[in-house]
Amino acid sequence: MSKKGKISYAKYGYLFCIPFAVAWLVFALYPTLYTALIGFTDLRGIGKTSFHFLKDNIFENYKQILASPTFRIAFKNTFVIWICNFIPQITLALFLAAYFTSTRIKMPFVGGFKVLFYMPNIITQATVAILFAALFGYPMGPVNDLLTHFGIVEKPINFLISKTVAKNIVIFIQTWMWYGYTMIIMISGILGISPDIFEAADIDGANAWQVFWKITVPSIKTILLFTLVTSLIGGLTMFDIPQLFIINGGPDNATITTSVFIYGQAFKGSYMYNRASAASMIMFIIILILSGLMFIMLRDKDEAAMKKEMKKQQKLLKGAAK
Repeated sequence: MSKKGKISYAKYGYLFCIPFAVAWLVFALYPTLYTALIGFTDLRGIGKTSFHFLKDNIFENYKQILASPTFRIAFKNTFVIWICNFIPQITLALFLAAYFTSTRIKMPFVGGFKVLFYMPNIITQATVAILFAALFGYPMGPVNDLLTHFGIVEKPINFLISKTVAKNIVIFIQTWMWYGYTMIIMISGILGISPDIFEAADIDGANAWQVFWKITVPSIKTILLFTLVTSLIGGLTMFDIPQLFIINGGPDNATITTSVFIYGQAFKGSYMYNRASAASMIMFIIILILSGLMFIMLRDKDEAAMKKEMKKQQKLLKGAAK
């Protein structure tokens, strides 16, 4: 009980945080630290727990990973697939969000369309990967059946032996699955903008395009930052679609990503846990750096300048007080 005779409930908040804190320490922090540790060791094989630190060069695993041609291909594929699916995803999500929240357009069944666009995100990625593998199956599959039935092609096409086709299908799947989720996030951000701002823009005679670029986009900069960072993390760690759509990285490793590469290092062949851990930490550092750069580039410059000025004033006041 506090001095004023009121009961303090702060301790109950800490008690409710304990289960999350314990789970985070056991299932997040410990595996991350352990992964970072064994990247400097000779740990290999299933069931083996003993390991020794590399004496001659503790960064040997990192050097071998960075020198690996397969890792370089996987790294390039990961960025290409992420960028090529994020650009159309964020563009489509932004315009749909602006369309559904527009006060000038009265569209019926808006809720139904939102559910329809969001539904692909509900389906598990493993299910979608297997579904698309079946759709483009060879020699029998729905896509080949339609093409031959309507006379577009004379005989079935093996789509998945083409590097370009295989990669583009993975890009399409990623875009199709996530644009609905991104759209819902954008809608929530737009609905948080004061309606008075849009009313003032209407009175001033601003058209829909001007409202979108001058009001909507700047007002949801924080939401865009959140979407960009979460998409970056998800894109650079994508695993289910590339792994299950075409086994073994597709034709000439066209769809292999860094997560698939790490999985192969750890659980296939010689079970090189040490190299898999090194590759994981390389990706962790890259994601950390890129996320930091995004926060810097998309931060509110006016707010940052205001905080800087306030700190400057506080220092001057403290100096004057002395």
